[in-house]
Amino acid sequence: MDTRILRAAACCCALTLSACGSGSRGSVTPPDGRLDKCTIRFSWWGGDDRHEATLKAIELWNSRHPDITITPEYGGWDGWQEKVAAQLSGCKEPDVMQINYDWLVTMSPDGKGFYDLSQLSGELDTSGISEDMLSFGMVEGRLNAVAVSVTGRTLFYNSDVYRSAGASYPQTWDELIALGRSFSEKNIYPLDLDIQSGGTAWYLAVVYVQQTTGREFIDMDGKLGFTEEDIKTAIDFYKKLEDEHVIRTIRTRTDEDGNAALYQSPEFIGGRVAGVLEWGSSVGKYESVLPEGTLEAGPLLSDGKGNEGGWLVKPSMLYAVSRNTGYPDEAAAFVDFLLNDADCARTLGTTRGIPSSRYALESLEKNAQLSGLAKQSSDMLTADRTVVVSPYMELARVKDMCNETLEKVSYGTADTASAAAELYESLETYLEKTRK
Repeated sequence: MDTRILRAAACCCALTLSACGSGSRGSVTPPDGRLDKCTIRFSWWGGDDRHEATLKAIELWNSRHPDITITPEYGGWDGWQEKVAAQLSGCKEPDVMQINYDWLVTMSPDGKGFYDLSQLSGELDTSGISEDMLSFGMVEGRLNAVAVSVTGRTLFYNSDVYRSAGASYPQTWDELIALGRSFSEKNIYPLDLDIQSGGTAWYLAVVYVQQTTGREFIDMDGKLGFTEEDIKTAIDFYKKLEDEHVIRTIRTRTDEDGNAALYQSPEFIGGRVAGVLEWGSSVGKYESVLPEGTLEAGPLLSDGKGNEGGWLVKPSMLYAVSRNTGYPDEAAAFVDFLLNDADCARTLGTTRGIPSSRYALESLEKNAQLSGLAKQSSDMLTADRTVVVSPYMELARVKDMCNETLEKVSYGTADTASAAAELYESLETYLEKTRK
């Protein structure tokens, strides 16, 4: 079996098993007598549910440690990577940062872009995190960051809309296509894919091709695994979703939503769009805009012919410390709090997914907080033959190229064959350049 599949399974299982090993941590109070009085800047992106929980966690920290004040900096995903890249370029980044998986490739290719957290073991306890999880943050032998959780995209549906339409959640790709045809009579859509938000549309097309071919889009070393024909199959699949009324066309989505994210769209909130594909660690922003209990997780799709898997998992996000911080011990103590503290875990809940730390996981279990859509998503992915997303697939330029290709096909300015040939060549060239 592919080692990436084994690794993905091990990581997913770590999310759903009860806390293991001897001993557990409660509310840990760092020895402030050893630490300096200072202000630590902490930045993250997310939806309102994550913002609110994180601000409460910061209040908890500040109440315990009045000499080490945490200053929050947060916002939505759009433009966030560019903002942090500019801060790093100007040596003005926050002391503690929530970072994305691919930033280790672009911002720390030699392992020196962030502080080596292995040098801060006096304040940061990683004993509750598996070696597989820690490996996500290792670059050139340096622990650049610690994964907060593992996540994957899952299908979520508006149960009220499906119930009123007399429809069941699809289990196969063909059933999804058939729903598009039946829902078109009611002028509603069974699903939509936010093409700009993290490459959601291309992601589903990749899963479809990975499942049917057994090949991976991009491997962990940044080499393209799809053939030109595979890329054409992915583009054809996306175009079929539009043509069969499964999802809105890009022109329709732009006309109806403008620049609004899908979870802010009146079409989603009002129920005309009845399904989304979202990370389990971020689905709360969709859940929060609908009546309680309305959004439900649906099955991971397969071809119904025995071909399963192809669905992807990755670190949802990681915590890193600035290499330029003047307070590395204090920053590490705060990261330890975010990852391991029992009270902090209960405050954050699953707003960043199912925690990687067994200490946080144990706290949520004791408080009956391991439930809801994030947990359902994790359970389904654990049971599937998932593979780990290559960090190169997460690169902004790779996503842009794939999104631009789908836009050309959607607007009719390119046919799928020529679009596939162009994208294949562009990806090969860019990945080869990036690997050097």
